[in-house]
Amino acid sequence: MAKQQSVTGMEVWQWRNQALKDALSTDISPVEVDWLLQEITELDRLTLHLESFKSWQQIKMQLSLTELDRLWQRRLHERLPIQYIAGVTPWRYFKLAVSNAVLIPRPETEILIDLAVNAAESKGLQSGHWADLGTGSGAIALGLAEVLTNATIHAVDVSAEALEVAKTNAENLGFNKRVKFYQGDWWKPLENWKGQFSGMVSNPPYIPSDTVLTLQPEVVKHEPHLALDGGADGLDCIRHLIAVAPAYLRLGGVWLIEMMAGQAETVQELLETNGSYCDISIHADLAGIERFAVAYVNM
Repeated sequence: MAKQQSVTGMEVWQWRNQALKDALSTDISPVEVDWLLQEITELDRLTLHLESFKSWQQIKMQLSLTELDRLWQRRLHERLPIQYIAGVTPWRYFKLAVSNAVLIPRPETEILIDLAVNAAESKGLQSGHWADLGTGSGAIALGLAEVLTNATIHAVDVSAEALEVAKTNAENLGFNKRVKFYQGDWWKPLENWKGQFSGMVSNPPYIPSDTVLTLQPEVVKHEPHLALDGGADGLDCIRHLIAVAPAYLRLGGVWLIEMMAGQAETVQELLETNGSYCDISIHADLAGIERFAVAYVNM
């Protein structure tokens, strides 16, 4: 993003008015317009609502009006996610940098952090090594670092571009000393710590291959399919994590993943059949969808 372009309040007012009309006519929430302006200018929600900025002589923006409008047209016509235009998204207590190299972190994924805290406190797993596998933007790793203050977080992703975004977020939020990043396939970069991990948390690809292209256009056209496609039934990566994790987790260590609606029963069966896990539980998201699986390695 270009830095600190100056425009007049009237120019912003005119752009905003047109953008609000465009949003309504293309079935995009007009709330997005003001959220975007708050992210790229010094304007707050009340100032925008009252339109008191209209007479300002100077407003600093992180994009030129021309570039803003070009990207906004892509939002309207190509369904470019608003978070990619702003370059950031709110998640948990953070503001995270995002690009089309990473999935945009969803609010429901925040529950993974709460489940990890509950597991850590109930089983004495607050310290030691924790893994975030398929870290993407680094959201989960940074969420873990915030709440597990005595743990070292190891964040792995196969995508070098995703890791650059995650490292930026760790630096911006002051967690770069406690979160370590590795490029590679799931557990492979962490072989030196086999048997030592207190916990593993992952939001792996879990969408069945033939379902990916039916998702909303913002996802299909712009978010990385590598982070979405979980194979024929969506469970390829989850099966791998079930099979390999017991070699890396310490006895009593916690295994925690996000999954798709409708997968809970199969995931529970896979964990039970493996034989290395106990205390298996399924947890719902805020919409009541069975979204998370928690298990512990047999002592």
